[in-house]
Amino acid sequence: MKKIILILALSSCTFLFAQKSESYLKLSYNSICCGTPSTAPVMTYIEKFQGKSKAKNIEIFRQSGLGREGEFALYLGIDALPKSKRTKFVKGLETTVNSQNNSKKKNSDGTVYFSSTELVKKGDLIQLKNLIPNKKEQLK
Repeated sequence: MKKIILILALSSCTFLFAQKSESYLKLSYNSICCGTPSTAPVMTYIEKFQGKSKAKNIEIFRQSGLGREGEFALYLGIDALPKSKRTKFVKGLETTVNSQNNSKKKNSDGTVYFSSTELVKKGDLIQLKNLIPNKKEQLK
């Protein structure tokens, strides 16, 4: 009986303890008329950053169902990065998002919103609905 209770307790808390980060950056993908923008520029930047800086994997969660045209949000866990790499990562991410927004068609492509000063805490993230861990095939 004790083993069953222990297994049940461990499996119910798996999601909470699987999250390593305490602070997350939020990227919102919004639509104007024809769907949301691609996540490819951001995902490419993250992969290149991890490769060049030999940083640990950045924890990514996706919250879907935020609008009628497929709007969603990405949450990037940044606590695994040292402060110097974190600053460099955030600046590069801002540049990537700005570049993507500047190269879009003004009246038809969606927009990516990102604020480097807006951090989402783990406690707030747990309460969000439709939150799933990153899967590469979903993000392209």
